[in-house]
Amino acid sequence: MAKKVVATLKTSSGKDFAKVIRMVKSPKTGAYTFKEEIIANEQIKDYFSNK
Repeated sequence: MAKKVVATLKTSSGKDFAKVIRMVKSPKTGAYTFKEEIIANEQIKDYFSNK
């Protein structure tokens, strides 16, 4: 599945998007999980500035 996402991002229209990974701490267990999303390049700063 990861290969498909990477291949999609290499197309000319895919260069406007980025795959971002955020580490999120679980309030119940305290363990960290990783949240992956594909967002537009213009929204990257907003994505990481908001919690």
